[in-house]
Amino acid sequence: MSMTDRLRSLLPARFRERPPVVAVIRLAGVIAPGGSPLRGPNLNLAGLAGPIERAFSIKGVKAVALVINSPGGSPVQSALISARIRQFAAEKKVPVIAFTEDVAASGGYWLALAADEIYADENSIVGSIGVVSAGFGFPGLLDKLGIERRVHTAGEEKALLDPFRPEREEDIARLKELQGDIYDSFKAHVQDRRGDRLKTRRGKEIFSGRVWTGRKALALGLIDGIGELRGEMRRRYGEKVKLRLIGGEKSWLRRRMGLAGSGGAEALVDAVMARLEARLHWARFGL
Repeated sequence: MSMTDRLRSLLPARFRERPPVVAVIRLAGVIAPGGSPLRGPNLNLAGLAGPIERAFSIKGVKAVALVINSPGGSPVQSALISARIRQFAAEKKVPVIAFTEDVAASGGYWLALAADEIYADENSIVGSIGVVSAGFGFPGLLDKLGIERRVHTAGEEKALLDPFRPEREEDIARLKELQGDIYDSFKAHVQDRRGDRLKTRRGKEIFSGRVWTGRKALALGLIDGIGELRGEMRRRYGEKVKLRLIGGEKSWLRRRMGLAGSGGAEALVDAVMARLEARLHWARFGL
């Protein structure tokens, strides 16, 4: 017994009781590898592995709450983050409860599936179970600028969907094949995690890529209830429950070093394009 525990044991019972603790992990933003001060923060396993482990390591933690506000992004990072959460939940035998804010769509909904139960606001946007690929094409731009582009490959499909040449039917067919594989994986994951709660008679609608408000998502079995973090945790664990926010570690020095290593003009252009792509993710849902 530690000195702190010994001193606590000398106090009257009403002072010895520790309030229940719920760890809270915020999952807000686009899901993508990497991230920098110029690009902005992304959700990925590299950045979340530490917070996830710390959340489940709190002594006597009653539950881990996920607060999700994400339009989606990388299916790989979505799967990796969810898998890590499920691993710790099983090892520590701690329940996981998700709360969606403005949007939990596509990869954002995949993150919500890491929870044993999912709650949303009536006006939350939920769903988008599907796969989308978007980009830009500039097939005539280089000619107008008088620039000659040289690309040499070994392998017929190595330059798949090159944005500086016209789209080819065979490239589109290959992309759709890849999307189909990911889509099947997404559907299987939803069915595995939601099980009998899904209204399977409406399966075609559920897996159409559509989104719904929280109330309609509840009717489809995509979520378990309408509610928000503080109210639901107080209902379960009492008014004295402590919500402990678990964040990533980002010191002033690390932020300055990240900015210093941003790579000049090339990195700035890359950052602008990344910001635009992130903006398009949110804009799809009117946000």
